[in-house]
Amino acid sequence: MSVQTLIHSKIEAALSTEVLEVENESHMHSGPAAESHFRLVVVSDDFENKSLLTRHRLINKLLADQLSAGVHALAMHTFTTSEWKARGQSATNSPACRGGSKADTEK
Repeated sequence: MSVQTLIHSKIEAALSTEVLEVENESHMHSGPAAESHFRLVVVSDDFENKSLLTRHRLINKLLADQLSAGVHALAMHTFTTSEWKARGQSATNSPACRGGSKADTEK
């Protein structure tokens, strides 16, 4: 099972989600074969009355095994349904990597 699929499955099993997007952004950082950088968009009313920090800690706890075994970066966008609708049902994109990547140095 890919890391991307495993992340999706773990979040889906733990939270009641309206939107769950797990995007592998490793190609922007570590090359196309890596599974080390991910962007999450999670919309769940389970986040109601929880601070952003608490939401991120919850996701970090769910994915502790992956974070300790190769996942280097996790961009998290966590919203309640009402927050998601107020944003126009969109989250910001991840910025370009500023640190370079192995793929850049191998050219």
